Amino acid sequence: MKKSSFLFFLVVMAAFLIVLSKERVSAPADDGYIPGEAVLVAADSAFITWVDFNVSYEALTAAYDLDVASYDQAVRINWIELLAYAGAKNGGSFKKGSVNTIKKAATELSEGKKTIAQLTKGLDHYPYYYEAYEAVLGGMVGEYEIEADNGSGQKIWKKFYGLKAFLPIAHGFPYSDYDDFGSSRNYGYSRVHLGHDMMGQIGTPIICVESGYVDNLGWNQYGGWRIGIRSFDGKRYYYYAHLRQNYPYAEGLSEGDAVTAGDVIGYMGHTGYSKIENVNNIKTVHLHWGLQLIFDESQRESDNEIWVDVYALTRFLYKNRSKAEKVGDTREWRRVFAMRDPVAQAWEQGR
Repeated sequence: MKKSSFLFFLVVMAAFLIVLSKERVSAPADDGYIPGEAVLVAADSAFITWVDFNVSYEALTAAYDLDVASYDQAVRINWIELLAYAGAKNGGSFKKGSVNTIKKAATELSEGKKTIAQLTKGLDHYPYYYEAYEAVLGGMVGEYEIEADNGSGQKIWKKFYGLKAFLPIAHGFPYSDYDDFGSSRNYGYSRVHLGHDMMGQIGTPIICVESGYVDNLGWNQYGGWRIGIRSFDGKRYYYYAHLRQNYPYAEGLSEGDAVTAGDVIGYMGHTGYSKIENVNNIKTVHLHWGLQLIFDESQRESDNEIWVDVYALTRFLYKNRSKAEKVGDTREWRRVFAMRDPVAQAWEQGR
């Protein structure tokens, strides 16, 4: 082979190898993990240190419907397992094809063709996604009892399996919202928005999303009058802020109290952005609600807090809105239909 031809061959081969190496870097790994799309877990950490919750409303709805439909079937479908499977296959990205991925997996499971262990074999990141999504959604679906109208104006108790978490705005009260997670804030210091704002009217009853206990209650210069509720399993911290001036909380609510999903816990306002208590320095009347995940107590109040985007989750929770009624001539509202949540009852019995 002539020297010039040999050099040309070397150049062509080098170019081919460069292109091939780039394709290997950008292509999904064998387990479907796409670098840069998912959550980084520190190698020296014994617990999850960051979560990007990108599960779409459509995926949440599809997985939930399949779970509920399988309640009395021979093979039970777990919606969190389905979501974790889809997340592991696509590096945490939930685009158009994710619903089909979820439905196909559910069919294989329900027909007994595969178990979840067989379905996720080789998906090295599946355990991470399951732990992360279970931390977000673990208390939202299950068995519960709730009062219902029997058609004659009387209330009777009925037992259900399904969504037992609620939208944080009471039924019948208008609101508007958009996905504002991560937008900039500059009061006090430059930072990003780590919650979800729902604009509405002063005095709108604010609803407890998930059963838990009141972790903190009072004034915060950023959030104004606010409530922090911790789930009974300790994994979730719900933050409700900018509550109403002069009358922010449901009557009798105190730190340490157990609260049930669907309870009225406070009232919408625009307090905050002040070191002085009970000041309306927020321009727009709204509820700020946020969801912090806690895998280790060191994350509770630190520079390593994990807050997730709850916009899609808020859309999903619209399926379940708690009705509230005014108490006489007072400023107080209370839920119309009481609820018995087994996890709340178990926590109360264990106190």
